[in-house]
Amino acid sequence: MGKITGFLEYARLSEANLPVAERLTNYNEFVLHLSDDEAKVQGARCMDCGIPFCMSGCPINNIIPDWNDLVFKNTPQHWRQAIDVLHSTNNFPEFTGRICPAPCEAACTLNINNDAVGIKSIEHAIIDKAWEMGWVKPQPAAKKTGKKVAVVGSGPAGMAAAQQLARAGHAVVLLEKNDRIGGLLRYGIPDFKFEKSHIDRRMAQMAAEGVEFRVNQHVGESVSADALQAEFDAVILAGGAEQPRDLPVPGRDLAGVHFAMDFLSQNNKFVAGDNLPNQLRATGKHVVVIGGGDTGSDCVGTSNRHGAASVSQFELMPQPPQHENRPLTWPNWPLKMRTSSSHEEGCQRDWSVATKSFIGENGKVTGLKAVRLDWKDGKMSEVPGSEFEMKADLVLLAMGFVSPVQKLLEAFGVEKDARGNAKAETEGSNSYATSKTKVFAAGDLRRGQSLVVWAIREGRQCAQAVDIFLMGSSTLPR
Repeated sequence: MGKITGFLEYARLSEANLPVAERLTNYNEFVLHLSDDEAKVQGARCMDCGIPFCMSGCPINNIIPDWNDLVFKNTPQHWRQAIDVLHSTNNFPEFTGRICPAPCEAACTLNINNDAVGIKSIEHAIIDKAWEMGWVKPQPAAKKTGKKVAVVGSGPAGMAAAQQLARAGHAVVLLEKNDRIGGLLRYGIPDFKFEKSHIDRRMAQMAAEGVEFRVNQHVGESVSADALQAEFDAVILAGGAEQPRDLPVPGRDLAGVHFAMDFLSQNNKFVAGDNLPNQLRATGKHVVVIGGGDTGSDCVGTSNRHGAASVSQFELMPQPPQHENRPLTWPNWPLKMRTSSSHEEGCQRDWSVATKSFIGENGKVTGLKAVRLDWKDGKMSEVPGSEFEMKADLVLLAMGFVSPVQKLLEAFGVEKDARGNAKAETEGSNSYATSKTKVFAAGDLRRGQSLVVWAIREGRQCAQAVDIFLMGSSTLPR
């Protein structure tokens, strides 16, 4: 512990944001990382607890107290050590330092009766400084094994698995069905939250470590699953949970009702410079987003940058409390009201609302009919007489994802669980192995829709399992 009384002396300092009026004019990131001196003060708030609940709250078990202490010491040598500690558990801290919801902070001991240590902001500062100082370098294997591994899907799980296996000396090919590497990191998360240069820098590092990238490789369609299994000694299926949850109500087929991911991916391609003559745009439209999670929030921020006439967001569940019951929920992730930066930019939010139908003219949506809900003992019922209509020129369905695309799993013939995910355990001698010999599964394709930080963890652990399968043992960390 760098400063024993730091948590008593210093208040939490959140990262600064650019003003709303400025950031709405572009798609650039607007969160500014802490200065070295600010990070030092925030690191001083860490109590170096006897039981570091922050580490158990973090899916990849980041060694948080250690790098908090190193940042507090605030010398070039200690900052250099901090990125080494951070990289020891996390291949891509610039990803998580920007888009992870920080379950580690919910688990922080200080969060019991105070503001949690700003763990995410310190992580963000460490990795940004590491890139600025040139400390992030390729780590090619000293010796090649002669084994070949194919990784299908280039999101965070696939990227983490590919990098770890390349560092173990295997020849790794990372396959992506789209025209650029990154999966939903590339096409699902708006640039104002996560600029794609972060992926490009890691790709350059991974290429220097021996990873081969193949894009426009739609495994199960343009690329044969049998051919992959014949060419490679092991195959990892690391695609996303891309099958969106639909809303089968009257009027669903009207023009102007779209899945959120279609809207977001098209905008990311536009920002990347692609020519999209028929791009879905919210400019001048009354937008209704159905679904209150992160994807819905991303639709709100994108619609505001398009210049929407209005943006509204519905959530089926009741409005959460403003503050969590900490004695009841800590150190677990609490249910409480969360307002994103996109909501702050302008959005009318409503809860306990069910959409009954979409209405339109000449085949185009013009509005929707909805009803208010009453929740009791976890069950919902419609409130009599609460029906209402709302104008809508563009409706975006952001209600989550139900499973991976089934065609990929069927192409390999792997056993599936009850939710349609690839069935593969995380413990035991067959860790991450599917029902098909030498075929493994990791990330959302195995566990269902989840966080980027969970995907990185699964990719790393799956890489270790594959290394053991190929070599009999592994020096890769779990």
